[in-house]
Amino acid sequence: MTPTVTSALILSVALAGQHGGGAQRPLSAEEVAKLESKHLTNIRQATFGFFRAGEGYFSPDGGRIVFQAVPNLPESIFLEPKPNQYEYQIFVADLTPGARPRMVSTGEGACTCAFFAPDGRSIIFGSTHLNPSPSAPRSAYSRTGSRYRWSFPDGMDIFRADLDGKGLTRLTDADGYDAEGSFSPDGKSIVFTSHRDGDGEIYVMDADGKNPRRITNSKGYDGGPFFSPDGRRIVYRSDRKGDDLLQLYVNNVEGTDERPLTSEESVNWGPFWHPDSKHIVYSTSRHGHSNYEVYLMNVDTKAEERLTYHDGFDGLPVFSPDGKKLMWTSNARGTDRNSQLFIADFALDPAPEPKAAANP
Repeated sequence: MTPTVTSALILSVALAGQHGGGAQRPLSAEEVAKLESKHLTNIRQATFGFFRAGEGYFSPDGGRIVFQAVPNLPESIFLEPKPNQYEYQIFVADLTPGARPRMVSTGEGACTCAFFAPDGRSIIFGSTHLNPSPSAPRSAYSRTGSRYRWSFPDGMDIFRADLDGKGLTRLTDADGYDAEGSFSPDGKSIVFTSHRDGDGEIYVMDADGKNPRRITNSKGYDGGPFFSPDGRRIVYRSDRKGDDLLQLYVNNVEGTDERPLTSEESVNWGPFWHPDSKHIVYSTSRHGHSNYEVYLMNVDTKAEERLTYHDGFDGLPVFSPDGKKLMWTSNARGTDRNSQLFIADFALDPAPEPKAAANP
C-alpha cells in the first residue's frame, strides 16, 4: 500500500540495465508479450475514464475491486477545480464489463490504501477528510534525484465504511499519519502504518480500532504491511538504512522474527501475498527509476522471477483470492499513458526456483 504514490510517480519512458546500468534496446511489443506470457495472459485494462487510478484490491469473492482514483474534470470553460481536485478518492466497482465505479469516500481531503474486510461487506481506507486543509503540515518519503515520492499527510486516519460509503466510522485518531491498513484473514485485526511515535512504524490493532500495539522498533520508515493468508506472517517495506531505498521484510505477527527479503541498491516495495502464503509479488526499481517492474518471490528461499517487461511503471501488484488473477497499476500500457489498473490471468507454475550455487 502506498499513499498517493501513483500521483507522485511521474515516470519517463526509458529502459535501464538489470541493476540500473547502461541503457538497453527497448523490447518490442511482441517480445514483451512473449516474456510476460510465462505467467501472465489475457492482460487487459480495468479502469477507464479517470485522470488516474491505481492501487486496487480484490473483494474476498473476487467479484469486485476497491481502488483509489482521481476523477477527470468535466468539460468546461473557466472551471475552478476544488482545492483537493487532484487528490485520490476511493471507489468500488463490480468486475463486469461496463460497470460504473462508485465513489465511497467523502470526496474531501486525500484518500489512500483501501482494503476489503474478509466478509466482503465493508472496507477500510485512509483519509484526511476531517482535516482537509491543503496547508496542513506534510512529511514525505522521496527518492533523491528522482520524482519518486509520496506524502504522509498529518491528519490522515483510518476509516471503515460500508460498500456504498455509508456507516463511515473513524478507527484511529492519533496525531500525525495513520494509513496503509489491511485486515487479518479472520477479520479480527488490522495491520497499519503510523507516525504516532515520531517515526513510521507498523502497528496491529483490533478491527474496531482498539488496542493498537507496535510491532516494529527500528529507525526509519516501515510501511505497506499485509498479513499472509494463513495469518502467520506479515510482509512490509522499510527504509532502515536511510539511503532513500526500500527493502522488503517478513516477520511474524508479534514482530519478533523479522527477516530481510531484499538488500540491494533498489527501491523494493508494494509486496503482496499469493494465497499459498509462500510467495509474494512486489515491484522494484532495479531496472531504473523510470522502469519499475513486478517480480514474484518465494519468501522462504528468496527464489524470484520477473513477471512484467513493459517499459514505464508497473507496480502495486496484488493477487485475487484464488490466485488466478494479478492486478497492478501501470502508466505506460494504456493509450493515454496515465496510471490505470490492469488485470491479467496468472499462473504460478512454474514457480521460481533457487539459483544453483556457483562452483568454488
